[in-house]
Amino acid sequence: MNLPGAPVSVLPGQTLLQALHAAGHDWMHACGARGRCTTCRLDVISGSEHLAPPTAAEERYHARGRLALTSRLTCQAQLPEGNLIGRVPEATQLPHVQYVVDSGSE
Repeated sequence: MNLPGAPVSVLPGQTLLQALHAAGHDWMHACGARGRCTTCRLDVISGSEHLAPPTAAEERYHARGRLALTSRLTCQAQLPEGNLIGRVPEATQLPHVQYVVDSGSE
């Protein structure tokens, strides 16, 4: 992930956004985590098979071409088991957060 720090643990029933906030990361979510925008999206690098199926909100954005099939909304996505590696898209990076330079080797 291109966020600084240790890996983020996701508890059962928790969304990725909730886990990121619990770990102290500031993450964009303009609609207040309601699945009504795509500002909280995460580009999934590996481990997508461990994610719960896309929610109805994610499916709508996929169908409209506003969310890539390799991206998920952190306010919607849950990780019941396994590991996930993702990247904050450049378009939704916050100006006050220092992101790790992406070497492409994740």
